[in-house]
Order: sequence, then C-alpha cells, then structure tokens
Amino acid sequence: MRSGLMRSDVENRIEELVDALFVNIPSGVGSARKDLKLSQTEMKQVLTRGAGWAVERGYGASHDLTCIEADGCIPGADPGRVSKRAMERGRPQLGTLGSGNHFVEVGYVDEVFAPDKADALGLEKNLVTVIVHTGSRGLGHQVCDDHIRVMLEAARKHNIELPDRQLCCAPVNSQEGQNYLAAMAAAANFAFANRQIITHWVRETFARVFRRGVGLSLVYDVCHNIAKIESHTFEGKKRRLCVHRKGATRAFPPGHPEIPPDYQRIGQPVLIPGDMGRYSYVLVGTDKALEETFGSTCHGAGRLMSRGQAKKVAKGRAITQEMADRGIYVRGAGRGTIVEEISEAYKDVDDVVRVVHGAGISEMVVKLRPLGVIKG
Repeated sequence: MRSGLMRSDVENRIEELVDALFVNIPSGVGSARKDLKLSQTEMKQVLTRGAGWAVERGYGASHDLTCIEADGCIPGADPGRVSKRAMERGRPQLGTLGSGNHFVEVGYVDEVFAPDKADALGLEKNLVTVIVHTGSRGLGHQVCDDHIRVMLEAARKHNIELPDRQLCCAPVNSQEGQNYLAAMAAAANFAFANRQIITHWVRETFARVFRRGVGLSLVYDVCHNIAKIESHTFEGKKRRLCVHRKGATRAFPPGHPEIPPDYQRIGQPVLIPGDMGRYSYVLVGTDKALEETFGSTCHGAGRLMSRGQAKKVAKGRAITQEMADRGIYVRGAGRGTIVEEISEAYKDVDDVVRVVHGAGISEMVVKLRPLGVIKG
C-alpha cells in the first residue's frame, strides 16, 4: 500500500503506530480473532469468492479488487475438496498474520530507479508505504498435508518415479490433479480474503493513530507459491499450461490482459520483500519474463540459514535493540520469531533483485526501507 504520508510524518510516531498495528492484527502461531466468527456457509463463501467476499462485508472498497491478481479470486475453487480439518484450522484465523516470515512492515521509498514507472504506481521518494505478507494460514498448510498423502499414492498409481518424496505429484488432468487444483484455489482465495481484511485493519489503525484518513491505497496484491493455469507460447504454439511458481511470483509485461488498466503501460507490479532489517523492492514485469520464464521472477531474498541456525547465531544478542539502533522498531509474538528472522538469515535482496533486473525478467522501480515491523 502507498499512503498520503511522508517519512517525516511517521518516523517520530513509529512506536505508537507499530504497537497499535500489533494490537489490531493478531499474529503468531495459532493466532485468531474473536470478533470475526464465520459460519460453515460463510467459510465456504470465502473459499469460493476470495477478496470479493471481504469487500462486500465492508473490509475495503471495490476498487481494491482491480489491484489484486485475478481480482482477488482464483476460479475453479471447490470447498468440497477442502478437508474438515483444514476448515477447522482456517475458520478462526481469517484476518490474522500468522507466524514464520509473515509480517506487516511500515516503510518509505528510499530510492527511485524509474521515475515514470514510480509515478504510475503513485510512489515517490520518502513516501510512506506498508507491505503485508501472509497467506492461507493453517488452512493452506492442512490442504498441503492432506494432498501430499494423495499425491504419493497417485504417483505410484500413474507409475511416476520420484527422486524425492517431496516431489510427489499426479498428472494435472487426472482426478487427483484436478481435486488438488480445486483445493489449492480455495486456499488461495482464503489468502486473498485474509490479506484484504488485514489491509482494512491497517487502514483503521493508521486513521486511529493519526486521527484522520491517510490515503492508504492498494498498489498491488500478488501471489507466490501457487500453480495457475495460464496461456503461454511454448514450442512455437499458444498453449494452456500449469505454471508452478514456487519461490517465485508473477511478472507479466506491459499490455498483458491480466493486469490492471492503470498498469497496462508499465507492466505488472512485482513485490520483492527483503528482510526486516534492510530493504524491499517494487519492480515491474517485462516482455522478456513472458518469453523466458513464463512471466515469472523471484519472490524474495531467500534464506541463507535454517531457523535453528539463525537462533544459534542470535544467541545472547538483543536483536530488538539492534534493530532499534538502526532506526527500525520491531514487535513480535515472541522472541523466537524475531531471532529466527534476523537479517543474516537471508540473502541480501539487493543482490537478488539486481540479478533479475540484469537478466531482464523484471525491472527495478523503487527501493523501500523499513521504519517499523510486526512479525508473527
């Protein structure tokens, strides 16, 4: 999101703002909201309709949907393919951040690399921004667990040799493949609704702290770690393909029919988070990405250390104070989450982004620096 505030408006009030966000947006393992209780029927509507369900219930505005991949709803979702256990895990978690590397980050535009494209995105130097990173929570995790068992059996049934159990799979047009796509679409729609509700609560929190509207507009909401049926030219022919973006995100070029009208001239916004102590990037998609990587690019910095290794490196250190000394105020559900997410645990996203920019599969637009972060 982009705001109507500048860095100077926020940096002296960042602790108050982050504390308020931390109260308003539940985070951590098993987090849940007591004021958003869904019936079974409503839960099925969330899985079918995604962000549109949230907007209809007052969480944001209809124009938000034009700035969300697939308008915030992946077609073909079937709640009937989502297990009762997945439903039970997801129902109390809508509108929550969760744990791990999920976060809400308040930052500002530090550098502008492509002024015309930044202008089209409404971004300028020192403008305050907010990034929300979360997904389908326990529901999506359970969908994965449920279907791994199915896919292991399907691989044997279809005589697929697996070099590793974690590569278990089924032909996309098989019953197992179609069932999984329908369940995965439902989980993606839950994630769209989840982020839309959190977006609404971010707006509410800013308005409460600053006692006025601050113009928080959605720049873009894009998936990563998803498989989608898309049209691409492959081996000289236009084909419908299942594109798996694992550790990747979409990067469609200018003029592509699936990106919002406001971005047709510049290409799809590409959001690349770094780590809580350094910086993140906004890029745009390119024609070369469509030609060479099925319209895909990196989705983040990527870890250098496991969570266990990060805890060892951080042992005895006051990570929150280290962050404060760098001008970044951090709140987390527990110390464990914060130490697992130290900057050293990740590659320098600057290096990663410059590689994809140099390869021509996405183009750098702006660099963002954090002022305050809430972690799960």
